[in-house]
Amino acid sequence: MKLFCRKYGSGPPLIILHGLYGSSDNWVQIARKAGEYYTCYLPDQRNHGRSPHSNEHNYDVMRDDLEELVEDLNLDRFFLAGHSMGGKTAIKYAISHPGKLYGLLITDISPFAGEDNYRTSYNLHLQILNAILNTDISRLPGRSEVDSELSVSIRSERIRGFIMKNLQRTTDNKFEWKINARALLDNLDRIMEGISRPVNNVHQITGFPVVFLRGELSDYLPGKDLSDIQKIFPAAELIEVKQAGHWIHADRPDEVIKSLLSLRG
Repeated sequence: MKLFCRKYGSGPPLIILHGLYGSSDNWVQIARKAGEYYTCYLPDQRNHGRSPHSNEHNYDVMRDDLEELVEDLNLDRFFLAGHSMGGKTAIKYAISHPGKLYGLLITDISPFAGEDNYRTSYNLHLQILNAILNTDISRLPGRSEVDSELSVSIRSERIRGFIMKNLQRTTDNKFEWKINARALLDNLDRIMEGISRPVNNVHQITGFPVVFLRGELSDYLPGKDLSDIQKIFPAAELIEVKQAGHWIHADRPDEVIKSLLSLRG
């Protein structure tokens, strides 16, 4: 799939993958600053932003979407970063194409299915996607009315604000969603998946720095997962970002930029 992609800055190439319900817009602030050191590429993943919609949505096809983008950009090697769903896509790519990476940054997501909080996270996404699908936004005149209707099902003002970044106007001045909520709901089980926890004789991925960022106020990346992560990525470093939740790039953008620059050594 041909992904929509933004480009900022100059220097060695860096691709940054957004998370679920996100888009390349979420990373523009960081890309503009990191663009002093990198050529930053910000794609919209499938079913998000300005990229095409598809009934398929899993980490195999998103990895292949990324590889198609890499080929279209004629990149031999590059730095790769990803947040949440984008982090899982980046991990999948790193395992399949380790020789193409200079460095890897994963932001607040475990590679493994979250046994501890799986049901809580699943139910939250189920609630969000059903709220999107069950709200007829085409009849609502303004953003405040959309927010009011969503608030019945989505209590968190911050989550609603993040979801509402996906609103856009049609040619007849009505609202529509940029995300393909139906496909995301139909594939929610696949989105929640992770790679298998390593057992014996694991093929280790080496040759480039690997950094995992964990938000102090988030439970998407349990600290106890580091030992299993290091069985796959022996050089992996886990950094806890203080006073940050799941959206570390919004809460502490300077810490994300610092970690991106650390990949260059």
